Amino acid sequence: MKKHVLGLLLTAPWLANAQTTTPFTIKGTLGKLDAPAKVYLVRRGAVADSATLKNGVFELKGTTEVPTTADLIFRRNGRLGSLFGPMGDRTRVFLEPGTVLITSPDSLAHATIKGGPAMNDYLRLDKAMKPTIASMHALGAEVQKATEQQRQDPAFEERIKSRYEAFTKELVNINYAFIKANPSSWASLDALLGLQMMDLPQYATVAPLYEAFSPALKNSPQGRQYGEMVRGLKVVAIGATAPDFTQQTPDGKTVSLRDYRGKYVLVDFWASWCGPCRQENPTVAKAYSEYKGRNFEVLGVSLDNEKQRDKWVQAIQDDKLTWTQVSDLRGWENAAARSYQVRGIPQNYLIDPTGKIVAANLKGADLKATLAKYIK
Repeated sequence: MKKHVLGLLLTAPWLANAQTTTPFTIKGTLGKLDAPAKVYLVRRGAVADSATLKNGVFELKGTTEVPTTADLIFRRNGRLGSLFGPMGDRTRVFLEPGTVLITSPDSLAHATIKGGPAMNDYLRLDKAMKPTIASMHALGAEVQKATEQQRQDPAFEERIKSRYEAFTKELVNINYAFIKANPSSWASLDALLGLQMMDLPQYATVAPLYEAFSPALKNSPQGRQYGEMVRGLKVVAIGATAPDFTQQTPDGKTVSLRDYRGKYVLVDFWASWCGPCRQENPTVAKAYSEYKGRNFEVLGVSLDNEKQRDKWVQAIQDDKLTWTQVSDLRGWENAAARSYQVRGIPQNYLIDPTGKIVAANLKGADLKATLAKYIK
């Protein structure tokens, strides 16, 4: 959740040449610790540098083409282990020209961090999110303390889910507000990229934010990539004609989206291996049961692959999904998912009888309310 980056002003010298690399330095003091205690700098999933502590002091150096974030990982025994294991003692820093200073009596978790404009922006956004993140942690502790009987209670589960979704929405709103207020900040670009994990991007929401970005942000590698995604999202924006696709059911029947013209249809992207999808399936099933005789259908599109075919079929049976299911069994390369810019599941699009997209990313109460709005 704390993957949010902060920005550098357009006057930064390297922005005139995107290929120019500039040096950065990270200096830190963690109490009076000595070897084997060690700090690792991890960039893009790989160790870029490391330093053994001497009387608590360490220093890391490198270069970067554009301001970007990296992780610092501290190990008292000096052994890093897996980069993808438990979070452990780590913090995130912003790599930019100049020096980042880190001071702590004992660990990165308790460190005070000072740096340049990008680092300061990053810390400002992080501070704004902390109260909500603390509330989420408290909610997690509440679940941990609950008895097994409480956890199995549908009312308890629904209450926890509702509160978690509310906290997630708070974080999303904090990030969007920051992005809107700081269109020249590298933190805004990083935050927008990170939001894809919390809030599936919709054209009407992200396009204005991206278009307001400074040229430096747009012309960075990540900025250009995000711009391509925004252009793709325009094809499936609210009001656009839904892209047609044709795939097969588990028994080999060919089905096209155009077969549903004249009805409201919810195109529902999911997969047997997707936990959140399986949790959302009962909500979709309830909506289908209520509206299926009222000019409404659901068309499920699975992102399972060929090796997962049996699990896909079993999940349809286990979750009692009685509407039509199709897939090309190509996983994330599913042709329909790619044309609809699906980057996370569950994801869905509500299409009206004329073939226009009228809503997207409907879950829980939002699905019920939207169907009630359109289907009388």
